[in-house]
Amino acid sequence: MRLRLEARPQPSRSMAWLSPLLAILATIVVGFLLFSSLGRNPSQALYVFFVKPVETLYGIGELLLKASPLMLCAIGLAAGYRANVWNIGAEGQLTLGAICGGGVALALEGVGTGAVLLPLMLVAGAVGGMAWAAIPAWLRNRCNANEILVSLMLVYVATLLLSLLVQGPWRDPEGFNFPQSRMFADAALLPVLLPGTRLNFGLVIALAAVALGWIFVRRSLTGFQMRVAGLAPAAANYAGISMQRTVWLGMLIGGAAAGIAGVGEAAGPIGQLLPSMSPGYGFAAIIVAFVGRLHPFGILLASLLMSLLYLGGESAQIGLALPSAVTGLFQGALLFFLLAADVLVNFRLRIVRDSSIAGAAHAAKAGI
Repeated sequence: MRLRLEARPQPSRSMAWLSPLLAILATIVVGFLLFSSLGRNPSQALYVFFVKPVETLYGIGELLLKASPLMLCAIGLAAGYRANVWNIGAEGQLTLGAICGGGVALALEGVGTGAVLLPLMLVAGAVGGMAWAAIPAWLRNRCNANEILVSLMLVYVATLLLSLLVQGPWRDPEGFNFPQSRMFADAALLPVLLPGTRLNFGLVIALAAVALGWIFVRRSLTGFQMRVAGLAPAAANYAGISMQRTVWLGMLIGGAAAGIAGVGEAAGPIGQLLPSMSPGYGFAAIIVAFVGRLHPFGILLASLLMSLLYLGGESAQIGLALPSAVTGLFQGALLFFLLAADVLVNFRLRIVRDSSIAGAAHAAKAGI
């Protein structure tokens, strides 16, 4: 007896939505085994990791706060992924958005811009993210360069640029020589939505992006063309859909969303520019996009799950004395099992009997 993968006549729609659930369950099983091997009570450890972080109102606020940039980045990435435009550099685009938005906040401090300062910062962040995403888009269209590699390498360039600024011209002269900018003025900070927590207006922006993402994908001609370009490139070319235009749109949408997420971090929980503006939201958003099946509302739920993994990792460090790497381990396991479970969308498992064993059994019977 052995298991064999057998191709389905057509992809299974039910398995397309069940595979993320299977991946989540498998990740929890891995967590159970991991905590057992580390000498921790698995039930207590899973409780500390998945339940304790959201037991309080403050914890729920933190869950939604961390989900907001994940949601924004993943919505932008999903638009390109549907068209086979592989933007892996959302982390760098988020950083550029924070630089541009933070630069506006620092430049206009005390000028009296008032209510228009935050909108200006958001626009600057979106433009910064788009400009950073335009580099791999231009190289892909002009030189046929791989946008995966280019966008990924630009992440490190963006991080070094931010480090240069906060340790050089933008360093806070009253910051005791720490590499950080001045704190932003109150007019440059996103308003808090839930008193007693850090949850801010960034959540509203992220939810608006989810709604706009659904309209773009399901109700717009451009969204339809991008889906066709991803599903059937030959048919898209025959229909006159420009692949170069699709690449530009996919990259720029992802860059704009990540840039706005960067402003949300700078003008939200951080309130200034630091050498690192994100614990890896841009990379984690790739997992969020695929766990959510590239669907806006699936991304909303997946961003909450990924946010819980971040909070659980912090809770495990405090309550279980585990290293911070446990967060990355859970994220990696989730992506691994999702990719494994996705095989079942196009294939089904069949139990088959080995012909040699069956032949031997038949011969033995005949001899008897």
